[in-house]
Amino acid sequence: MAKNSSKLNPLSVWALAAGGMVGGGIYTVLGVVIAVSAQWTWLAFVLTGLIAIPSAYSYVFLTNKFHEEGGAFVFLEKVDDKKMAGNLSWLLIIGYVLTISVYAYAFGHYLSFAFHGDPLLMRLLAAGIVIALILLNLAGVGKLTNVEIIIVSVNLLVLLALGIYGLAHWDTSQLTAGISPRPIWSSLIGGASIFMAYEGFQLLTYEYDKIKNPEKSFMPTLMSAVIFVVILYAVVALGATMVGGATSMISFKEIALSISAESAFGKTGLIVMTVAAGFATAAAINSTLFSTANLSKRIASQNELPSWFNHTNKNDVPDRSIIVLGTLAGTLAIVGSLSSLVEAASLAFLFTFGIVNWIAYRESEKRKWIPLMGIIIGILVGLALIFRLVISKPIALGGILALVLLIIMGRPYLLKKKEKTQQKAQEDEH
Repeated sequence: MAKNSSKLNPLSVWALAAGGMVGGGIYTVLGVVIAVSAQWTWLAFVLTGLIAIPSAYSYVFLTNKFHEEGGAFVFLEKVDDKKMAGNLSWLLIIGYVLTISVYAYAFGHYLSFAFHGDPLLMRLLAAGIVIALILLNLAGVGKLTNVEIIIVSVNLLVLLALGIYGLAHWDTSQLTAGISPRPIWSSLIGGASIFMAYEGFQLLTYEYDKIKNPEKSFMPTLMSAVIFVVILYAVVALGATMVGGATSMISFKEIALSISAESAFGKTGLIVMTVAAGFATAAAINSTLFSTANLSKRIASQNELPSWFNHTNKNDVPDRSIIVLGTLAGTLAIVGSLSSLVEAASLAFLFTFGIVNWIAYRESEKRKWIPLMGIIIGILVGLALIFRLVISKPIALGGILALVLLIIMGRPYLLKKKEKTQQKAQEDEH
């Protein structure tokens, strides 16, 4: 157990939670949601925020109740649903791999645009940052909390400045400049498409043992961080679009915030936003890779993943998990499209957060309406996303469903085969 002085104080927890969401979130998804929701983009972020807020409550409630780090996997184990815990853990890991790939994709695009690079440079940068962070983690210096907090602080200030500047130059015509206005219900579909922008706060539940006085401080700290990010996203969605214009931000959706910053502040704005985006997405890749690798190790130790993932190197780092997860994410960043990666990750986290809200609803004796709100809105948003995928990306949806079926059917077979192999090895020894 860490000494009390070395534990995360509420301010650090707040910064890491906000940074976990914003680090990759708004940089990667703003252009995607503007294309769908146009003038209702801000509402799309608010609607999905109404899932994130009760989900944050549910995560903290359950973590405090069970006094154990590990998130959704542990929650399901504690309520005696180990089969579901195993299935969900695999889906969750896939969701994190997709998320890392989105962050790497964004990193490559923002830096490539600043240097007037071509698609090849973008792919090299995306692959390069993942490789660099794999090596950093293998060396045992993956989690640099103080550095992350500094990056988050600067990142939030840059985004707030752009959002407030845009609101100060209020011009609603820019929200639909060059495009047709969208109906208000488009906010539901737009929000569904980019729900992964709120992924990140739950990584703090994996650090529960490192948080100072979590029973008292964790709930207000995490809740206030999520509420702040919902407001920030709405402000940036309005302000940045009023400066950059809808057409430009859709045409360059991969680097929408750079377009807006350059429109507002010229080359200085472009440079500042590129630096902010580069550090923010790199930090998000690093923290997600670190946490996911450790989660994989924990799951493997519970025999819900092949024991191969339980291996650690001389630095006590789950090296195989980091290499496999990082390689998969880097590959997806190179070959995938932004919208497909974002929507696939969003679907994975909508399902996961829905399960967590359901467990919290069952385990709560009071304030049951909070997780219930997350469940109801989550179902609506999830159905909207599935509808969108059926219409626009049926092959991608089919691939996601096939992957889920493979997990449900293939995981027990793989683990059973592993168990038989271990038993045979033990018999041979005797």
